[in-house]
Amino acid sequence: MKNFKWFARSWMSLVYLFLYLPIIVLVIFSFNEGRPTRWNGFTLNNYADLFQNQQVIDGLFASLRVAAITAILSVVIGTLIAFVLIRYRGFVGKTLFSGMANTPLVMPEVVLGLSLLIVFKDLFHVEGVAYWTIVLGHTLLGAAYASVVIKARLSELSLTYEEAALDLGARPLQVFFLVTLPMIAQSLMSAALLVFTISFDDVVIAEFLKGPGVQTLPNVIMNYSRQGTKPVVVALGAMIVFVVSFVLISGSIWMQKREKRRQAEIAAAFRDAT
Repeated sequence: MKNFKWFARSWMSLVYLFLYLPIIVLVIFSFNEGRPTRWNGFTLNNYADLFQNQQVIDGLFASLRVAAITAILSVVIGTLIAFVLIRYRGFVGKTLFSGMANTPLVMPEVVLGLSLLIVFKDLFHVEGVAYWTIVLGHTLLGAAYASVVIKARLSELSLTYEEAALDLGARPLQVFFLVTLPMIAQSLMSAALLVFTISFDDVVIAEFLKGPGVQTLPNVIMNYSRQGTKPVVVALGAMIVFVVSFVLISGSIWMQKREKRRQAEIAAAFRDAT
């Protein structure tokens, strides 16, 4: 039994080392003077150059804009898809509709990007219109992911509350906005965050569909990487790690405090009832 525990801990340590060693190396060499091939001394100039790099700043704002719009559109479309598949079970063509809605999940992004490029440029003769061609491409992919998350919540949701609201005289639209929507709000937020991350990280579809002069942050990083790893790119990667880590830690602390407060309220309600 002791040997098994030793093996399990060693294996887990190797897994964590494999996952996080590249990130640790990236963060360390972001403070290196010169190219990240060998340690030349500590410096903060890489971060100073990063904050003064207009191409990186423009790419960041472009990615944030595209990801935010994509998340909103994907959640709206994904909610409609989920309602159709969960609440209307007997319509003709449901299997085909479900398959088409889930196709982007298994389709390679290079195929999606190429097909959308053909549709936009050859069929509709639409050249890259600012960010909207990228947004449409990301929404096609993001709506599929959003529908999966929202379907999981809707399938667990009891119809009792909605039926009670209908019995009390509420209209179907009022039931959706006043009853159903608040109960699935957490899944909508989860879907939005997931789609935002996928859109912000995407480089393949954006490379196919970007308009003239439009560069998202992953495309900027890719262009820099083709010229060899530069200190500003390493600093950018480390900065993303810092921001993501801060958001995750802050979110975890907030969720723990919220859960403790909820447990305390339940305990207080139970004491008052008894």
